[in-house]
Amino acid sequence: MPLLVNGERVGPCRAAPDLVRAFPHLQEKAKLLQSQPTQIVEPKGLLYVQQREFAVTTPKDGSVSILGSDDATTCHIVVLRHTGSGATCLTHCDGSDTEAEVSLIMSSVKSFSTTPGYGRLEVHLVGGFNDDRQLSQKLTNQLLRAFDLQPDDVHLVTFCVTELNDREEKDIHLPIIYGIAVNVKTAEIFPATFPEKGPDEDLRSAHTLTGARLTNIYDAEMEQLHIGPYFWRPFPHVDFWLEQDDKQILQNLSTSPLAEPPHFVSHIRSTLTFLKEHPFPSRTLFPDRKPRIYKKNEEGLWEQVCSDRI
Repeated sequence: MPLLVNGERVGPCRAAPDLVRAFPHLQEKAKLLQSQPTQIVEPKGLLYVQQREFAVTTPKDGSVSILGSDDATTCHIVVLRHTGSGATCLTHCDGSDTEAEVSLIMSSVKSFSTTPGYGRLEVHLVGGFNDDRQLSQKLTNQLLRAFDLQPDDVHLVTFCVTELNDREEKDIHLPIIYGIAVNVKTAEIFPATFPEKGPDEDLRSAHTLTGARLTNIYDAEMEQLHIGPYFWRPFPHVDFWLEQDDKQILQNLSTSPLAEPPHFVSHIRSTLTFLKEHPFPSRTLFPDRKPRIYKKNEEGLWEQVCSDRI
């Protein structure tokens, strides 16, 4: 069954501009989302999702009430929700394997939505801009096609991507929205930024930088965040990259150097330093081949728990 807007099939080959012409309310809804102030989301009750990660939970979750991600330039943030069960997934896609990733998040949400005929699957797409390399446009089209190929009806509700998420500043194209959050209890979606992106921010970023596939980081039934075990080979030329100035790192390690947030280079340097310190994670990070497990404490913050207590 296809991807639908207002009950009408989008079609596998319809480009984003054609979609907006056919369904102008999508542009109005995008403008409404952009008009909201960006909220600073504090760590309490938050599950932060990095690039090539996803997490899914339900309104019954006693630990996590907000899923969120930011720092998306050419990337897209996808929220998939089942209106019957309230099962909600958020993922941060970069186009590495879009079709497989969409199938994975679909099956994850459906696993919490077992009542047939009750509710529907709704998708919200946010991110990208009119970048010079047209990576955003490519990813938008990949996502539309991947959802259209799914065996279940999926209703496109929010479409704030690429052309619809673009602004110009001194002749430079930039995204309007870099990050969003979704309230799992109320289904509200809003622009957001996150002071805390942990736990294990550098470890998770290292996993992505070394070519990770999309990874589920959350066990909603146990209300536990699972990081790893991750394994990689020594990062090539890590010393060379750490010796480069900020401009060289920005130009060579970003898909959109002019659009990155101010902390991009410091984030990359921190990740590269982590990779240099842990060239063989099987020895230093995961010697027992078990994940690093976190639960929310009474203050609503992530706290690592010993695996032998699980």
